[in-house]
Amino acid sequence: MALDLPDFPWDSLAAHAATARAHEGGIVDLSVGSPVDPTPEVVREALVAATDAHAYPQVAGTPALRAAIAEWYERRRGVPGLTDAEVLPTIGSKELIAGLALWLGLGRGDTIVHPRAAYPTYALGAALVGADVLASDDPAEWPASTRLVWLNSPGNPDGAVLDVEQLRAAVERARELGAVIAGDECYAELGWEGEWADRPTPSILDPRVVGDGREGVLSVYSLSKQSNLAGYRAGFVAGDAAVVQQLLSVRKHAGLMPPAPVQEAMRTALGDEAHVATQKELYRSRRDRLAPALRAAGFRIDRSEAGLYLWATRDEPAEASVAWLAERGVLVAPGTFYGVDGGRHVRVALTTTDERIDAAVERLPA
Repeated sequence: MALDLPDFPWDSLAAHAATARAHEGGIVDLSVGSPVDPTPEVVREALVAATDAHAYPQVAGTPALRAAIAEWYERRRGVPGLTDAEVLPTIGSKELIAGLALWLGLGRGDTIVHPRAAYPTYALGAALVGADVLASDDPAEWPASTRLVWLNSPGNPDGAVLDVEQLRAAVERARELGAVIAGDECYAELGWEGEWADRPTPSILDPRVVGDGREGVLSVYSLSKQSNLAGYRAGFVAGDAAVVQQLLSVRKHAGLMPPAPVQEAMRTALGDEAHVATQKELYRSRRDRLAPALRAAGFRIDRSEAGLYLWATRDEPAEASVAWLAERGVLVAPGTFYGVDGGRHVRVALTTTDERIDAAVERLPA
């Protein structure tokens, strides 16, 4: 029996993409969050040095990688004392997000909660198991049938950050319901405003959030954004040892193992803060040019205090804004890709070259 899956949203942008490509100066594609800058040399060197990978890689990750993940959480996220049983590398983060409900044994009659403005893969995970899905940012709304809660901070598409108090309230409610709660945190190093401008955003595993134990709580992370490793498929999950070990068992049976050279590249990337800081400054420069140009074109930027996107609106239907920008050779994603609350917003990515950012800045006020 065929699965009843939604259409892939970006396929619907084909006509707008054609319009943008026809612009005299070519397309400025700000519709996706795929990195364009080089993978750091120190990471590539580590990958090359590990290419004698004749044996099957370890599904659980090498001891060195697991230690690097735990050390990174303590150093950068304020999460001390993670053990080997509480960390697990993944093949990027999207496959984990899509598959978590299945691997936790969820199905019909269960409810999966995700943010009101949300990355579509959370709902896909529910569709794969036939579970109900609820878009809600208010823990008081979560029903008794809730078995999995997704938080996303900093948020995609809107760049919103949940503070410690908000995270704690969500974790407390999930525990009341007996649900697993997972924080998708892959933009944590990319804060721009307020207290997040010079330090990572809070983790769901922060002791101020979870208290003395990590029961029922997971943090999901990817190195795609901070280290330009999207092509490596380098991610990991950390948290409740019982849940992580359940995932490990499934992944052993399914053969879901990051390649050995990638595991070594991840270990190196996690230990090197210099390239992360350099990349953040590149994105900061692009953001500092693009945001004023959008405002000059009549857009208001909402939230967007962290992450790789500007959540922009001209108080008109999202499709109208997408079309207006496409006529100027700039392709963006309509907020409707991310839920009903995005009907009057567009998501504008910072992931293009400096030359293309400058091209967009020149065109936008027209």
